[in-house]
Amino acid sequence: MKSLYLKAIGEVALVERPLPTLQPQQVLVRLQAAAYNRRDQWIRDGMYPAIEPAILGSDGCGVVEAVGESANAYWIGKEVIINPNNNWGSNPLHQSDAYHILGMPTDGTFAEYIAVNEDRLAPKPAHLSAEEAAALPLAGLTAYRAAFMQGGISAESKVLISGVGGGVAQFAFLFAQSVGAEVWVTTGSDEKLAKMKDLGAAGGVNYRDENWLKTLQKSGRAFDVVIDSAGGETMASLIKILGRSGRLVFYGATLGLPPKIDLYRMFFNQIRLQGSTMGNDQEFADMVELVSQKKIVPLVDEILPFENVVEGLDKIATAFGKVVVRF
Repeated sequence: MKSLYLKAIGEVALVERPLPTLQPQQVLVRLQAAAYNRRDQWIRDGMYPAIEPAILGSDGCGVVEAVGESANAYWIGKEVIINPNNNWGSNPLHQSDAYHILGMPTDGTFAEYIAVNEDRLAPKPAHLSAEEAAALPLAGLTAYRAAFMQGGISAESKVLISGVGGGVAQFAFLFAQSVGAEVWVTTGSDEKLAKMKDLGAAGGVNYRDENWLKTLQKSGRAFDVVIDSAGGETMASLIKILGRSGRLVFYGATLGLPPKIDLYRMFFNQIRLQGSTMGNDQEFADMVELVSQKKIVPLVDEILPFENVVEGLDKIATAFGKVVVRF
């Protein structure tokens, strides 16, 4: 089968790999579509520890073609999406030491076929195409946990999603909007800002504007929740727009560590600074249910033929929405 294979750091290629052999409780999925995440790019560039050869890809949608011993034949012929979590563990609050994500070290979704445990499957939301559904799992789960388990977003919340050009941030926007929250955004592009307003953002700022913080501070009542992935010196500014009992949830730190945090403001206003990453299996099921109930459609920037899968890795950084390959 054709696969996007990481041979070594910096070296990926579309190669032939053996068809997976099914183990007990596994199913064989023929992929229809698979989506990129920044994770794939960072693995290629050696930005994770303990990198080893593997088929890349964490997100996929496909059709179950066969089941192994002890797996339920019910799944044969069903369109499914794949939960990229492995070994979250028994504590819903945090992952176990054995936790890992599909697509290195475990072979991932950038292949014509994949073998996964049947408990990693969820039915494809009926309103989505295979390409849209493939865009959902990893970024959608990360956003769902940040928005609801960590952020506690509800219809009464005023929310800021920072860096909304990224896939997780866009899902956080869609999820918060779907429950009736007032959602604001930041981005480094006026064009992207206009697109988000067209999608229903209550307002937003270009963070390259020197007055962005003042604009948010004048936007009405203080924010209840901020969801961020940048960290760095911006984090100190984001704390200033939170009201009492506000939550700043962050799932990344692309700008590095903040030089200072206003602890005085935080303890006086009962502000919570909360790290977050991926999510447990119940949250994955709840996320898929929300997408189905609210008819949420992931933002897809570009769909490529699988023959161009290597090229797609270089499109992630500048895409507005997910980049997907079709098999």
